[in-house]
Amino acid sequence: MKKKYLFVLLILLIVLLYIFFHLNFLKKKNNQNSKVNDTKKIENLEEEPFGSNIMSNISYSSVDLRGNKYIISAEKAETDLQNRNILYLTNVKAEINLVNSEKIQITSNYGKYNSVNYDTIFSKNVIINYIYNNITSEYLDFSLKRNSMIITKDVIYTNLENILKADVIEMDIKTKDTKIYMLENKEKVNIKNKN
Repeated sequence: MKKKYLFVLLILLIVLLYIFFHLNFLKKKNNQNSKVNDTKKIENLEEEPFGSNIMSNISYSSVDLRGNKYIISAEKAETDLQNRNILYLTNVKAEINLVNSEKIQITSNYGKYNSVNYDTIFSKNVIINYIYNNITSEYLDFSLKRNSMIITKDVIYTNLENILKADVIEMDIKTKDTKIYMLENKEKVNIKNKN
């Protein structure tokens, strides 16, 4: 009788091991077949009361199929309790390296980052640097999937020759097509020459 139980237990153990290794193999294979290469570096994970996660010195990087790279880091991040893919960031730095284009650098006091699709909202003291162009604002909605940056709230754009004030700047980061406008039709974009 003991041999029978031992035999059943052994068969059950073999089946469980098979399932475990099979699921792990499929998971690794699915990760390798993913369309986006995504790496995450998180240091000093601290479990806070009530189930929230506070992380410090985080860095995420991703590369799409075209070879465009997006790297974002923050001094502090907190996971949204309702959606674990959303992180609320503090003291944010980001870098966008597009194929056949110059690097775009972004900093802000705060950010909201989606770790699945990489969409990021930057807020408070947003600074965007691209070659000799500098844009400051209070809000930036960035999407690598949409290839767009929508910059709003106290927008000031400066380059080597001009200073421009507007309500909104929309930029297609792939084509560099840009729309600059005011929210109210009666108001005009303010452009000053630096000379």
